[in-house]
Amino acid sequence: MEYSGAKRKGQTHMFRGEFQHSMDVKGRIALPSKFREGLNENFIITRGLDKCILVYPIAQWEIIEEKASKLPITDKDARRFLRYFIGSASEAEPDSQGRFIIPPNLREHASLKKEVVSLGLTNRIEIWSKETWSEYSSTNDIDDALAEKMSQLGI
Repeated sequence: MEYSGAKRKGQTHMFRGEFQHSMDVKGRIALPSKFREGLNENFIITRGLDKCILVYPIAQWEIIEEKASKLPITDKDARRFLRYFIGSASEAEPDSQGRFIIPPNLREHASLKKEVVSLGLTNRIEIWSKETWSEYSSTNDIDDALAEKMSQLGI
């Protein structure tokens, strides 16, 4: 898929596209250069839904943390979500070759082995094992009900 890396005036960097690449034995991957442009120096990686890893630019993550900090501690679901999503987050810093280490707990969560797929999804990146992504994408096509729901959301 093609990626448009141009940054429009007044907008934050947007991620789009699908890329396949490899993870080395130390658990390092190098995101595509177009994705690295939007992440700057450091970024946040955390556990995602559907057995993937989420990657957020620091500025986007700060928005999420600000909203999360307002969730009531007395709400059981809020506590569960914070533990799952915020509790597994860590800051990543790419090396001189643009590679970064995915912590073992996140590699295990996403069943990452050697081959991985990165998906740009506007304000974030998802990292999947190639096997899990192939299985997921082959069984989750867009149907009329989902298309209608997106229409109701204004897309």
